[in-house]
Amino acid sequence: MSKPLLSKQKQKEIALQRIIILFQQAEDVFQKNKALANRYVSLARKIAMKVHAQIPRELKRRFCKHCYAYLKPGVNARIRTREGKVIISCFECKKFTRIQIKRKSA
Repeated sequence: MSKPLLSKQKQKEIALQRIIILFQQAEDVFQKNKALANRYVSLARKIAMKVHAQIPRELKRRFCKHCYAYLKPGVNARIRTREGKVIISCFECKKFTRIQIKRKSA
């Protein structure tokens, strides 16, 4: 078994750059080809899993946690707030994700 050429930290940095690029490309291509945008999301997820890197929070909320479809509010997703939560509904798989809104401490 050979050793990796780059350190783990450097691998994670490169992976993060590629993940960001893939999400930008998904954003650009979404109107023309939704399947390709979904493919970019799946590639970004695979890269993150391979090097054990976390996808940034703002990018994590741009795809469905159930069907891994790229979400575009108003086109294939609905975003609402209710009872201290943000609710993201996916029109592709008809499921939703609830995200807790942090309350400011007094």
